[in-house]
Amino acid sequence: MELDKVHLFGASLGGFLAQKFTEVNAHCPRVVSLVLCNTFTDTSVFSYNDSAAVFWILPSLVLKKMLMGNFVTEKVDGEIVEAIDFMVERLESLTQPELASRLTMNCVNCYVQPQKICHLPITILDVFDEYALSNSVREEMYKCYPNAKLAHLKSGGNFPYLSRSAEVNLHLQIHLRQFEGTEYAASERTKL
Repeated sequence: MELDKVHLFGASLGGFLAQKFTEVNAHCPRVVSLVLCNTFTDTSVFSYNDSAAVFWILPSLVLKKMLMGNFVTEKVDGEIVEAIDFMVERLESLTQPELASRLTMNCVNCYVQPQKICHLPITILDVFDEYALSNSVREEMYKCYPNAKLAHLKSGGNFPYLSRSAEVNLHLQIHLRQFEGTEYAASERTKL
């Protein structure tokens, strides 16, 4: 794509990986800004840290149950249920090695060094309803990035980018507005 610098949006594990990518490339900056949605800075918050090494030998069914245990469909609106259904459908298409690798990345002890990336423009997008991460994880994100802009949605569950896509897109546009008129503008330029 011939992009030398990018804006990254990451949710959950994707948000963690976006932070790690930015951190690892801090010596040769490739990321202009981050939008982090329902994510974390430290994998030690997950209860499977000690068993991450055995994910590779567990059958797909067991791995899927571990992942789907966080998807609650009671007491949520139809859009959140549809988002969960979509993600469960996607989950069904993953192979055992793909499931094991995702769970391993999520659960092997690792943390972000926010001091290497906190100078970037960052927006933290959170939902106020229940989702897989605890309030203490959310508060830790805020502490790691004290200068980040906060964007809150009243609800959205684990997948607000699906269940509340219009609201998430609005927050993305607001975040990217600060780059209008610069070489890092997110809109396509017409080539002459």
